[in-house]
Amino acid sequence: MITIIPAIDIINGKCVRLTQGDYGRRSEYGNPLDIARAFEDAGCKRLHLVDLDGARASHIINYRVLESIASHTSLTIDFGGGVKSDDDIRIAFDCGAAMATGGSIAVKQPGTFLQWIARYGSNRIILGADARNGKIATNGWNEESDCNVTDFIGDYATKGITQVICTDIACDGMLQGPSIGLYNELVSLYPDLLLIASGGIGSMKDVERLEEINIRQVIVGKAIYENRITLKEIEQLNINNT
Repeated sequence: MITIIPAIDIINGKCVRLTQGDYGRRSEYGNPLDIARAFEDAGCKRLHLVDLDGARASHIINYRVLESIASHTSLTIDFGGGVKSDDDIRIAFDCGAAMATGGSIAVKQPGTFLQWIARYGSNRIILGADARNGKIATNGWNEESDCNVTDFIGDYATKGITQVICTDIACDGMLQGPSIGLYNELVSLYPDLLLIASGGIGSMKDVERLEEINIRQVIVGKAIYENRITLKEIEQLNINNT
């Protein structure tokens, strides 16, 4: 069964969602801790927490939000956004993250990223592969690299990474469906990787389509906040998965 991982993105300490990664096109949804508790009440065990301020500033900013959620819920948190130095990853883990996602640093400082995999283990370090037009985007999706997303993931698969969060930026926040073609290709190329899909989910039907191509985990954000996928539906899925 596929598992839904709810997402909370943070700007100025508040839960927000962007459209196609555009900081100028955002909606606010309230207090992150209250939202995290609602996810926990629906039976969720995992949370995807992203510091969007940190992603743009190139260092962690909203670590107090991470600390608050980690202290007041039992959710297993994977944290990303601004994790670009040894100090950043130390702060993330000290504040309660169980896992950390590295995207920009995996592109720009691969040596450091590989050191993290060796130091913390592939069960705690997730590769962030955010793509626009097939190329990896960095720094809060504001910069596009020359790295092809499939080659980027494949290279790190040979270097010890076992978990990848892959987002097609064109789909993100649009609620019009995920990038099925991209995920199908990645599952075929790298069947041993835990590929976590992200971006574009607009309904439970989209979740089912991902399950059909053997995606085991999917991050969902805006569809929950816009009530396209209800907490009751997530709760039922969690019950079915137990």
